[in-house]
Amino acid sequence: MESTNKNYDFGASLTRIDEILDASNDSFEESDSIVDRSKLTYTNGFYVKATALFVDIRDSSNMTDAHKRPVLAKIYRSFISEMVALMNGHPTCKEVNINGDCVWCVCDTKCKTDIDGVFALAAQACSLVDILNFKLKKRGYQTYEVGVGLDYGRALMIKAGNKGSGLNDVVWMGDVVNQACHLCNEANSGYFDKRVFLSNVIYDNLNDKNKNLCSKDGGRNIYQADVINIGMSDWLKRQ
Repeated sequence: MESTNKNYDFGASLTRIDEILDASNDSFEESDSIVDRSKLTYTNGFYVKATALFVDIRDSSNMTDAHKRPVLAKIYRSFISEMVALMNGHPTCKEVNINGDCVWCVCDTKCKTDIDGVFALAAQACSLVDILNFKLKKRGYQTYEVGVGLDYGRALMIKAGNKGSGLNDVVWMGDVVNQACHLCNEANSGYFDKRVFLSNVIYDNLNDKNKNLCSKDGGRNIYQADVINIGMSDWLKRQ
């Protein structure tokens, strides 16, 4: 968020703190699907069922040793640009967020087939990274790996920021976001780890074809997968 440089009013700040902390706990509603941002205020919130997908660059600190900042900027910019474009183009995607070199989205998965759709989106993300690495290697730039995490569950969706300043955003709270982030951090971090880590609830809702692409990680009680998008992979093979 870009600063508006509005003067800080200490008295108004004290009032806002009390208003926020004294707000009714009854203003938080349940919803089976993700609500429109326009329904959010600074005093309400919605518990929604959703799927979270996280994609994060592995060991990005190593790239700082290999390249100067203008090159690093291009590497990060290309990853973030196209990962955002990919997620934003998915029909169930409702929110896309950028945190450093991690791009993640929240998807409105009301049907089991929607879960398969987000799993396919994870496969596209993996193929996109392969294509990005192909283009980086052609230019003599360092390639990278990613971890991908998926989970489904209940999240609290709220509007947060400074009322009246124009500085606000939607904040997602709950286990589904935390778990997807954790799975993303764990994915592809060890020698035998695969790129995609998914929770049991995601696996249980996949169709049989997609289940067959996954393997059980009993030690961590999750599932792993190395998946790609065939069309994108075929393009890469022709290069």
